[in-house]
Amino acid sequence: MAKTADVAETLANEPRAEFMFTDEQQQLLSAVRRFAAENFDETTVRRLMESDPPFDPKAWNRLGGELGVLGLSVSEADGGVGGTLVDQAVAVEELGAALACGPIFGTVYLAIPALVAASAGPARDELLAELVEGRRTAAFAVPDRSGAVDASLVDVTATPSGDDWTLTGTVHGVVDAGAADELLVAAIGPDGVGLFAVDAAGAGVERTNQLTVDQTRPQAVVTLSAAPARLLAGPDEAERVVDHAFQVASALLAVEQVGAAQHMLDVAVQYAKERLQFGRPIGSFQAVKHRLADMMVDLEHARSTAYHAVWALTDGSDDPALAASIAQATCSAAFSRIAADAIQTLGGIGFTWEHQAHLYFKRSIVDAALLGSAEEHRSRVAELVLDTASAEKPPRVADGTRG
Repeated sequence: MAKTADVAETLANEPRAEFMFTDEQQQLLSAVRRFAAENFDETTVRRLMESDPPFDPKAWNRLGGELGVLGLSVSEADGGVGGTLVDQAVAVEELGAALACGPIFGTVYLAIPALVAASAGPARDELLAELVEGRRTAAFAVPDRSGAVDASLVDVTATPSGDDWTLTGTVHGVVDAGAADELLVAAIGPDGVGLFAVDAAGAGVERTNQLTVDQTRPQAVVTLSAAPARLLAGPDEAERVVDHAFQVASALLAVEQVGAAQHMLDVAVQYAKERLQFGRPIGSFQAVKHRLADMMVDLEHARSTAYHAVWALTDGSDDPALAASIAQATCSAAFSRIAADAIQTLGGIGFTWEHQAHLYFKRSIVDAALLGSAEEHRSRVAELVLDTASAEKPPRVADGTRG
């Protein structure tokens, strides 16, 4: 207890570090916001979510080749911009606010981070460069347990075939699989679980689209029957690579949820200013004020945890699994509440197909189930902090001081 008191006193007397975007990140934010307004307005999103493929390949190519948004955290040596994960998060928040249609989850959140973490090699290097440039897209056909790798869930078998491999098995609920050019698949080989790349349009690959709540984020069942594959990460590094990808994805998904929640709060506030009841804007009524204030508090709390996770993954200051789970537990719950409360503020119009609110509400439902629910992540936080931590090995958490 004395040691804890000493730490608390030290932290109380230290100057606190305040997180602020750099000038370059502010410019990036403005550029992505303009791009989203031009390419992902509500009318375009409604059209794209019912199209095949459910995104605009030309806009996707511009995101990668022109804006460099797809590979912001990838080094220049690997064909990226050479920025940080914070830069990537800045772009993701704006794309989330617009409900941008495209294989962002499979490509940016999962596939690219996995390839960055994998050892260099011809298959890895070629695919990473194509994904970063926006020439190809990807989906991550790897089952997870609350945003973490679990080898017991892998149901695909890898068989050596000369210098290459073939994969056989089925993976359910693969986000963006229907529109992906490449599938990154976890499969069990003779020596353990490895990560492989499969041409989604190649022999032995069948993709069956699933009916999902959120049409802007489609999913599919992937069935492989002796499908040719290239090894990206062998059993010696596959678990590390996949875990890294899931942690980055959890943090970026949290940032996306913050962007979408911010948009719904803005819509609700604007409506409360304009909608008149009894000759007064409804925003002047105390009950509406309280609801909007609670939504703002939820949002700011979520934003803090999301960017803390991104920052922790960027500089390695905190336990990445702990920071990612805190962010997902907080942001999933916050986005769901804000989306629902925004509809309540909007009243009858908020329940109609014509209003955009239902698109964000559906996204909140699906996002809350991806990579583990809020309850599952709270359980993981408790395990990391209470069940497995000890005085000799406490969870690695930064104190927020400079230096």
